[in-house]
Amino acid sequence: MSRQTPSQTVGPYFAYGLVPEQYGFDLKSAFPTRLIESDDPAPRVTLTGRVLDGDGAPVHDALIEFWLARGEAPPAMCRIGTGTDPQCRYSVDLPRPQAAGNEAPHVDVIVMARGMLLHAITRIYLDDEAQANAADATLEAVPAARRHTLIARAIGHGHYQFDIRLQGENETVFFEL
Repeated sequence: MSRQTPSQTVGPYFAYGLVPEQYGFDLKSAFPTRLIESDDPAPRVTLTGRVLDGDGAPVHDALIEFWLARGEAPPAMCRIGTGTDPQCRYSVDLPRPQAAGNEAPHVDVIVMARGMLLHAITRIYLDDEAQANAADATLEAVPAARRHTLIARAIGHGHYQFDIRLQGENETVFFEL
């Protein structure tokens, strides 16, 4: 089992400090916790999952930012914490990502958590976009044996499962920008 290091003593503060409404605090969150409203008629998806540490245990205080390109408009962004769900899951509703140029539909993701001195950047692709995924230059640059760590799997109509593994077996591919 992993033990905390001295650098991990700076948290946990990300989630409840940066998304206080989600945690029931009487403070306004600086950013929304969803990318689409419930009455929006646009095609939508729900992403759910957990952030897992090197031992495969759920991280109860991770903060995840989801960024979604919107054509010529600035990207939309929301923040979700993992600490309000008993299983440490996140869940986010968003418009279904659209292909842009030669990129497959995807969501850009930034992960922050206790013990991480720098944030981690990844992408989420949808498994039912196989043809577009096969032509995506970023996904193609990832070794074939690791691409599955970037693909959310459909578990129902418009509902996808995507766990973010910070270390260990099947570690999510993270990008350096």
